[in-house]
Amino acid sequence: MTLTFAPDSPDATPLHLISEEECANWAASIGPVSEAWVNATGFTGGLGQAVAVPGADGTVNCAAIGFGTSSARARARFHLAAGATKLPKGTYRLDSAPTDAARDVEALGWLLSSYRFDRYKDQRPMQAALIAPAGVDATRIEAQAAGEALTRTLINTPASDMGPPELEAATQSLANTFDAQMTVTRGDDLLTSNLPLIHTVGRAADRAPRLIDMRWGTSGPTLTLVGKGVCFDTGGLNLKPGSSMGLMKKDMGGAANVLGLAHMIMATGLPIRLRVLIPAVENSVAGNAFRPGDILTSRKGLTVEINNTDAEGRLVLADALTLGDEDQPDLMISMATLTGAARVAVGPDLAPYYTDDTDLAHALDSAATTQADPVWRMPFHTPYETMIEPGIADLDNAPKGGFAGSITAALFLRRFAGDTPYMHFDVYGWQPSDAPARPKGGIGQATRALLSALPEALNL
Repeated sequence: MTLTFAPDSPDATPLHLISEEECANWAASIGPVSEAWVNATGFTGGLGQAVAVPGADGTVNCAAIGFGTSSARARARFHLAAGATKLPKGTYRLDSAPTDAARDVEALGWLLSSYRFDRYKDQRPMQAALIAPAGVDATRIEAQAAGEALTRTLINTPASDMGPPELEAATQSLANTFDAQMTVTRGDDLLTSNLPLIHTVGRAADRAPRLIDMRWGTSGPTLTLVGKGVCFDTGGLNLKPGSSMGLMKKDMGGAANVLGLAHMIMATGLPIRLRVLIPAVENSVAGNAFRPGDILTSRKGLTVEINNTDAEGRLVLADALTLGDEDQPDLMISMATLTGAARVAVGPDLAPYYTDDTDLAHALDSAATTQADPVWRMPFHTPYETMIEPGIADLDNAPKGGFAGSITAALFLRRFAGDTPYMHFDVYGWQPSDAPARPKGGIGQATRALLSALPEALNL
């Protein structure tokens, strides 16, 4: 799906983003007849309201979307998008907006409002189109929208059509678009390539596990993105109940997020050397599935006691992180739908992240605010290291007790990142209910914030 701005047109309908405080003055400025129309429709500038004002010939002469009050805006994102779907068919030009409106974000929200997941059912397209507002970087915004659309579609696609082979194909398509190089290690070749944990987690599935490795760029600092690609998670022999298995098509949300971010990076031409590593598996139940109590040896040589086969994501990430660390990149970032504990801590909307680099955290937090892409820093709390050390192996994949589940998972992963500067995101990857520019379903998290923060993080 292509999410782009409309071509410039002299016939475009003027569109105004109007706060509640400004509504009366704006209505008075468009003439008494139009003012009467606005008042008759009940438009007050409330957040998410929209009004199309007809001219003398009955066609739309101008339109407005409510910008609400400062307190209402603080509780929402993508304010322009809140009214975009309510406008009649046509091409619109944003002619006025409050001075505190972040035009790039509002324009992006409009594009994201036009996203539809229509692979299995026709969806009514959005009727209104927007010309890129003056002063915005249209190319960058369209790249962000395209990356977000890729992430959403990958997550929304069910496992029947988005297993490890299809995730590989999607990555290959992205690589082809930007002339990136890609290699894939599949099935038993994972063992000969010393990627044992990826093989172990995925060996029980009919579709072979694999490690997808994409590289792009020839100069500049090095960035490695690692995304959890568990295309479906039954829980393995520690089988999930049905109520917990229903959304497990999204357990490759980390992979979808890093692919969306990779699209943004390559489309905007960020001057870096990029590597994307995706361990793509299904955690299935069969006679050869790995078992609770097994002790596995990782690529790094660390042994891992399996106390729950449903804590498989950190296992496949462990081998991928070790592989990434061997290149000693300037920064390595992992993204994964890793723990329910993260959802309990911060809910579905915030992307919790971990880093030991305070300057990097400040850059990301600032970018998250300006990009309307919220994140929340969590601690790599070293005293909890003892919780992931079971005694008969180096590490425990599922510490008992239930405390600090997201933190202990992040500490587990940090063991495999070596000395590489490292950041980990424990994302949800799912929008539970419709919101402006964010329909219910798969969603990207922290990718736009990262795109904005990377130049500072990598000293570009």
